[in-house]
Amino acid sequence: QVQLVESGGGLVQAGGSLRLSCVASGRPSSRDTMGWFRQAPGKEREFVAALFRSSGRSYYTDSVKGRFTISRDNAKNTVYLQMESLRPDETGVYYCESDSTIIISSMRDNRQYDYWGQGTQVTVSS
Repeated sequence: QVQLVESGGGLVQAGGSLRLSCVASGRPSSRDTMGWFRQAPGKEREFVAALFRSSGRSYYTDSVKGRFTISRDNAKNTVYLQMESLRPDETGVYYCESDSTIIISSMRDNRQYDYWGQGTQVTVSS
């Protein structure tokens, strides 16, 4: 079992920045792929970014490329999502998810991940 706890959300003005954190506990694996998803009210959960620990490669949805950065601190079992130049349409609950067997073709589907946290609210005001 793996437990994921997100933090770092909050209220920020458009153009502002936030850094989200996701701490993994229990039995995280060094092979785990970590993903960040967001869910706006009334909408489905959508892919934001993923980091494959096996390769160290990161992937982003097109709308956040150049503004968001996913990174990790293995010693702290923590994954971060640095978000810059935030926009109002990026408001939502951000979830951290992990899986040890996911592949690139499936990384955008949150249902393919085994574990997820409770989410952290990000509100971007205009």
